[in-house]
Amino acid sequence: MKSSQKRMQNLLLIFGVIVLALIPLLIVEKPAAGPDGEAVEIFAGADDKAKNLIGEINPDYQPWFESLIEPASGEIASMLFALQAALGAGFIGYYLGAGAMREKMRRELEDGSGKKLH
Repeated sequence: MKSSQKRMQNLLLIFGVIVLALIPLLIVEKPAAGPDGEAVEIFAGADDKAKNLIGEINPDYQPWFESLIEPASGEIASMLFALQAALGAGFIGYYLGAGAMREKMRRELEDGSGKKLH
């Protein structure tokens, strides 16, 4: 495959990923207000539900500490969580790949012939 074809293929793949990421943001509509009249967040997580449930069970409960940085919205918090998950998965993948390559190179050196093992 020529380098120009490969470059075009990579650009199309990047464009496809961007389109797939943006389509749900354009299609999803904000839900109507809840029964209490408050706006419903689309990406609200289990943390908010747990906090609200604790407040219902024990109204006098005081949290042990406050967050250092409070995201502006639930969407930003979800994005930061997804970024954290992606970085963690990348780190684990790199670690496993490097370990596999290290083992392959060790086997080749032990073979002594310098030939690749199949």
